[in-house]
Amino acid sequence: MKQRTLAREVSIEGKALHTGENVRLTLKPAPAGHGIVFRRVDLNGAPEIRPDVALVTDLVRQTTITTEQANIHTVEHVLSALHGCGIDNVVIEMNASEPPILDGSAKPFVDLILEGDPIEQDKEREYFVLEEPVTVQRGNSSITALPHDRLKISCTSADDRGIHAQHLSLEISPDSYAAHIAAARTFTVYEDIEPLIKMGKIKGGSLDCAVVLRGDKIISKEGLRFKDEFVRHKILDIVGDIVLLGRPLKAHIIANLPGHAINAELTKALRVKLEEKKKGGKKKPRPAFVLPGETSLDIERILDTLPHRYPFVMIDRVLEFIGENEIVAIKNVSINEPFFQGHFPNKPVMPGVLQLEAMAQAAGIVTLRRPSNAGKKAFFMSADKVKYRRPVVPGDQLLINAKIVKTRGDKLAQAECTCTVDGQVVSSAELMFTIIEEGAE
Repeated sequence: MKQRTLAREVSIEGKALHTGENVRLTLKPAPAGHGIVFRRVDLNGAPEIRPDVALVTDLVRQTTITTEQANIHTVEHVLSALHGCGIDNVVIEMNASEPPILDGSAKPFVDLILEGDPIEQDKEREYFVLEEPVTVQRGNSSITALPHDRLKISCTSADDRGIHAQHLSLEISPDSYAAHIAAARTFTVYEDIEPLIKMGKIKGGSLDCAVVLRGDKIISKEGLRFKDEFVRHKILDIVGDIVLLGRPLKAHIIANLPGHAINAELTKALRVKLEEKKKGGKKKPRPAFVLPGETSLDIERILDTLPHRYPFVMIDRVLEFIGENEIVAIKNVSINEPFFQGHFPNKPVMPGVLQLEAMAQAAGIVTLRRPSNAGKKAFFMSADKVKYRRPVVPGDQLLINAKIVKTRGDKLAQAECTCTVDGQVVSSAELMFTIIEEGAE
């Protein structure tokens, strides 16, 4: 795919969200290979800043980049619009330190880009194609990036009380971004407004540029633009924050409770992978089976071992292997789980079949730990004596125990499994597996 810029310069004016400054922003065409650059025309020498995750200095409700000469606050919305519209090369001139907030979404910037008439250039676009999983975690938030042939984002968001939980999965293209993401506005919880004001932020904030959540009430100058507008805005922010990687990304990003801080951590982790690839220092591929000396597994090794992927990975960590035949693993049950949207909206309960799936995945891992099964796959065949004893709800941590009790050569295995929460058994089953060679039908 060719790089793109604008055919003509275009401008827009408005008030900045956090500084409250009046600002004029102009997008100017740039040659192929130039990239995206901010230019502060209000400062001596008109210093330029190239968006880079190494320059991030403030991540409280926005992303700020800083050099010795200048800083730019709240870069994410304009960068998101440029990235979403597939613009590679442009100069962003500003006569203040922060872009205008406008209506709190990226749509005015998308409209501005379209007014500038995007055009193709002679040079091919250079992507960073992710080749192995990357996972970052920060408190209750987590983001995993998986190899994918395009940019796809699957996001689950909720406020701190678990209200307004929303989920959306979308491949990002100029058309999908403009139709489904750009118009989603920034939002905040009412109780956070006073602390933000005391921090010297949101000086230009109003109901013209944000949606405010107060309990289960939604306060705004207009109604919601999408029923799941909040998760769409979270995706908007991710699209903008990963521009700081410095190269368009091909990956599937799976985000639970994302924010600017964890978005930056993901971008930093991706930058490490990008630099390794540039230097030709690609790491030796990790084995797709459990090694004899491994006593526990993190999420990356679980993804190496199991064929499952989002939203069907039901093991977060293997705590320990007991001997050759037994495993103890955990599944953290969060309100962010996508199945809670429909099971059930007013009383979230983890489906019993997914508890069964968690047991099956744990048993599959311990089955594949046997040296004779290295490189093979375990396929769940049947379940017997399945019992569900009490509901599993958001905030619970499933402790999964699976023990292989019978085998038939290297072809079949039987496991006894239980799930417990706070020491109480919530479900149990006897499971049967068949073991097949990788690639076999």
